[in-house]
Amino acid sequence: MTEAVVDYPQCRITPLRMLKPDSAEALLNEVVKIPGIRRMMINGPNLPRTVPYGPARGKPNPNSNRKVIMVGGSEFELRVQVGTMIFEVLDDSVTEKIRALCDRFFTKFPYQLQTGKKYMRTQPTVADYAKYGPDVDPNLIGLMDPRNKEGPVIIQGR
Repeated sequence: MTEAVVDYPQCRITPLRMLKPDSAEALLNEVVKIPGIRRMMINGPNLPRTVPYGPARGKPNPNSNRKVIMVGGSEFELRVQVGTMIFEVLDDSVTEKIRALCDRFFTKFPYQLQTGKKYMRTQPTVADYAKYGPDVDPNLIGLMDPRNKEGPVIIQGR
């Protein structure tokens, strides 16, 4: 017997500027309080621990944006500078709550909120299969970065 595939709405928040860790932490802590968010993904430029290329290759890469933040009771180190946040939600009313939160939060610079069903994968990819096998958790589908040795950060909802 096969499971029915549910197509959840998705939204993407793109601020005009990259967010600093403190701003990202404040926004994400407000977002996780909104009921109805299934999954979220944070995207942006990588903040490597060591210099990846050039004459300083392998040396420590001090970056003030690579910092440990606390979101929804989970502590994790930001590995990217926050540029986009993608959310998979239960229905469109949750997207409107996220929009209202963003209208209150982004007062110093604008943001863009886009909706659709195209920002986060919903079917397992080859990378998902290679990393997690044939019985991949549906909540992890599309969150796989094949180059990343660390797994995704899981924040449990309240």
